[in-house]
Amino acid sequence: MKKILSIFILLHLAVFASAQLKPRPDAFPSVPENLDSKAVTMATTIDEMASWDRYPTYPVYLEMMQRWATEFPTLCHVDTIGTSVQGRLILSIYIQTQTDDDLYRPEFFYSSTIHGDEVTGYVMMLRLIDTLLHGYGSNPQYTSLINRTRISINPLANPDGTYRQNNNTVLGAVRYNAHNIDLNRNYPDPFLPAKSAVEPENDSMIAYFNAHHFRLSANLHGGAEVMNYPWDCFTSQQNSHPAADWWKEVCTRFVDTSRHYNANHFVDTYSSGYTAGGDWYVIHGGRQDYVNYYHNCLELTMEISSQKTLSSNRLPSYWEFLQHSLVNYIEEIHSLPDNLSISQHPSQSSSFSVYPNPAIDCITVGPTSQNTPLELRDINGRTLQVVKPTNKQPTILDISHLPAGIYLLHCGGATAKVVKVQ
Repeated sequence: MKKILSIFILLHLAVFASAQLKPRPDAFPSVPENLDSKAVTMATTIDEMASWDRYPTYPVYLEMMQRWATEFPTLCHVDTIGTSVQGRLILSIYIQTQTDDDLYRPEFFYSSTIHGDEVTGYVMMLRLIDTLLHGYGSNPQYTSLINRTRISINPLANPDGTYRQNNNTVLGAVRYNAHNIDLNRNYPDPFLPAKSAVEPENDSMIAYFNAHHFRLSANLHGGAEVMNYPWDCFTSQQNSHPAADWWKEVCTRFVDTSRHYNANHFVDTYSSGYTAGGDWYVIHGGRQDYVNYYHNCLELTMEISSQKTLSSNRLPSYWEFLQHSLVNYIEEIHSLPDNLSISQHPSQSSSFSVYPNPAIDCITVGPTSQNTPLELRDINGRTLQVVKPTNKQPTILDISHLPAGIYLLHCGGATAKVVKVQ
């Protein structure tokens, strides 16, 4: 059996080699990169991050996040998404202008380094936060984008993996969390039964998604240079994503913009610079498919550096040819496909009754099968009303004060559409 498996792996590698494609970095057991030949320099103070050619220590990272919140109190705040197995914070900077209509703006989410040793995106996200905040009011594109969008940026999703050796270095970083679990194989899979408990980092991230209504997001990785859109669970011939054509257009714009500044970027895997995830390599339990399927949020995976841990002196050059693509991708939230429904899975449809529907004044809900709050949101994700059912009895919600339109009623993992008429 071992001999047959070895032959299979050799043949598999030969196919990649003959096609001159780089295997997906998580396709086979990871091999630690040779960091001895790299200049991996750490910033031990915020001032040392000024040139953006270093990786922050964990304390400096926390200080940077807090400083932005202090420096721009009317423009952003720090969200604590959760904590890691070892108690490190999983943070996000939430950027929004403080006006009466801010909650009606669509929500966007960037997240990086779910694999702890893929740290290029970690610094790119920190620099993106800094660029957007300092550019507000002076850069017309950034100002307009922030005025029209709620933006959440999580630079480090797996701090235990990144700071595996200690809080002062990314040397020795590993792919996995402190339980030695690959967090990008640990999300609830839309198409397979659960195999293991959800890790604390992912559990916190799921709660964060549940608390928001992100419509577009991206998860940044390293180890290759390619845009990878869903599905990861299937090849495109088996099950094409309903927004596949739109994804191809988005990926083309991202890649072309980057190549304008560096013609050699996004060329090591596919000549187009993008692929459907399953066409590259099928995986299960990934965040990308989970977010698309269970949250009706368009998320893709950005593999942005062929090396997982770049020499820190190369970080500024990567920023130069990625920054415009990263900003423009946020803009894509304002041109999403119309009337897109990604999933009709039972967990996404209503498991409770709502009547009358359409309604003028009140709706009756239930009884629900679980003792969880009912949350009524508008179509843009704004939470309008939260009610906790009691004793599995029907619950009456007053919607007379709401304008006519379509609303979404959430209860646990189930969602019902509510139509309000006058």
